[in-house]
This record gives sequence, C-alpha cells and structure tokens, in this order.
Amino acid sequence: MNQRYSIYGLTKDRLAAWLLDHGHKKGRAERVWDWLYRQRVTDFQAMDDVNAECRAVLAEHFAVETLKEHTRQESVDGTIKFLFQLQDGNLIETVLMRHKFGLSVCVTTQVGCNIGCSFCASGLLKKSRDLTGGEIVEQVMKVQLHLDRKGRGEKVTHIVVMGIGEPFDNYDNMADFLRVIQDPKGLAIGPRHITVSTSGLADKITEFADSDLQVNLAVSLHAPNNELRTRIMKINRAIPIEKLLAAIDYYLEKTNRRITIEYILLKDVNDGKEHALELAELMGDRLVNVNLIPYNPVDEHAQYQRSAQESVLAFYDVLKKQGVSCSIRLEHGTDIDAACGQLRSKQLKLPS
Repeated sequence: MNQRYSIYGLTKDRLAAWLLDHGHKKGRAERVWDWLYRQRVTDFQAMDDVNAECRAVLAEHFAVETLKEHTRQESVDGTIKFLFQLQDGNLIETVLMRHKFGLSVCVTTQVGCNIGCSFCASGLLKKSRDLTGGEIVEQVMKVQLHLDRKGRGEKVTHIVVMGIGEPFDNYDNMADFLRVIQDPKGLAIGPRHITVSTSGLADKITEFADSDLQVNLAVSLHAPNNELRTRIMKINRAIPIEKLLAAIDYYLEKTNRRITIEYILLKDVNDGKEHALELAELMGDRLVNVNLIPYNPVDEHAQYQRSAQESVLAFYDVLKKQGVSCSIRLEHGTDIDAACGQLRSKQLKLPS
C-alpha cells in the first residue's frame, strides 16, 4: 500500500522549507496553511489560489486524510468517542468532550501502551508503534471537520493529550503536534488550553520544562507511596516517587506553572483516609492541584472497582483540610465505553 506522509505533520516553517527545497516559493506555505487549518479542505486540488504545479507536487508526496472513521459512540452528555483506522490498519481512539468552558479533544499518541498500569484499558494491547505528528494532528482535524458538518460554528478550544499511549514516550512527534495546533494562523489553540499527561517519565519532564512548549502538565500519580504505586503502576519500579518528585520540583522551579496531579480512586486500594493524609504530606507546599478521578471499571481488570461517592468526598475533604488544592473530575461519556482504550480493545476482539 502506498502510504504518503501526512501533511499535518509539518510545522509551518518545515512546510516552507520543504516547498523551497522542491522549487517553490516559501511564501506559498502561508496559503497552503490557511487552506488546511482555516478553510479545512481535504483535497490539495481545492486550494485554487495555489500554483497548480505546487498542488501537484504536494499531492505526490503528502496526504491530507490518513485516518478513516471506523466507529463512533455518542453519549447523552454530548461526549463523542471516535475510533479511527490508520493507513496500516491499526485503530486509535479520540474523544470530544463538552464543557462549560468549551470543546475539548483528547488525543492518542501511540498504538497501544507499554506503561502497564494494572487498572488501565489502554495497556491491554501493547504498543506496536508511535503515531506520527501528522496522525496526532489529524485526530483534532477529524473532530473539527465533524463539527463543521453540523453547521453550528463550533470550534475545538481545548486539547488534552491523555489518550492511548504515553505522550512522553513519543516526545518529538508530540512536540511537533503541539507546535502545529498552537500556530496563531492555524487552529490557534493557546498553550493554556492544552494539557499533556504523563505517567511519570522523569527525564522527559525535565526536558519538557526546558522546552518552549509552555503547555500545562499533568502527572499520573495514583498512589502516595512506592509500595502501592509499584503494585498498580509498574513504571514505578524504574522511576520511583522520589525521582519523579525531583523532576516535578525542577519543572515547578523552571516554569512556576501549577502541575495537575492525577489520582484515580480505586475502591479499598488507594482511597482510604490514611492514603489521603499520606498524599497530602507527599505534596507538601508544592504548586499542584490534585485531580481526583472516579474510576471507569474495565472488564479485564475486575479486581478494581469504583470508589463509593462517600469515599471520594471523604478523600477530598481530608486533602482540603490539609491545605492541598484539589478537585474532583467531572465525568464524561459514562454511558459509552468511557475508559480510555475500551472501545479499541472491544473492536479488536470482535471476530473478523
């Protein structure tokens, strides 16, 4: 199969350089960029004010559409989960969520995941490859095109990089994605409206702190001590909490930007008041917000159950009384395959 590179994988500067290398004026990059991200055309031939020879060479080397919609689930709360098929046949998930503050898209960065969190549906299928920057950008474009077809003038306003995979394990492609979607003459999604989540790759957190990306950072902690975190997140064997906290402290000192600490509450595992007290002591006076996340049960991880509402509220109360900034995540799509990776794993288990 002829698999052309996604045009969405190029930043504007790289697009301009590519055009120059292929005998075309760098300035044409501005027009192509506008057609892609403002006019949102999906065919190079529709770019009618771009030189015909330029359109032809772009079409020869690049594709605008490399993802096909395979399955779509829509929730009563407006959440939409898309299952997209890549050119090589692999499946990935992308989610559109409606909030009071705007429309948020959660993107996937890898086909499968190798982090191995014992409660997570994403890791049920091991990583087979990284997504390209273009494949990550195209997820946002597919969702935006879906909104465009509705004719309501709605636009994607926020991005969370929290789908299948570990974003920092695909760092360079993720960084290209972030630069493309932030471009002020393109999708123009501001850095304060973008959050990247990591399971705790300490060296990449420090690299992220030193970068020019300036988007929000979330760290999946899910336990207040090494013994428990190692039991539910195998990454803790290689990167224990002490090493992770050192990277977090470096990030906070370098950027002075608040970090979100993600904490999924698992019934009778990490949701006791003693865990809340230990977590509060661990966080100390760091510039963080602990985001408490109700668990979406996964059939293959039946040993884990959702914490009772009373336990969630009690955990929250303990943190607040200890002076820790915290919140309880508002749930989306609970009537569909809410857990990240669930829809994909179910589809792949269907008989062909």
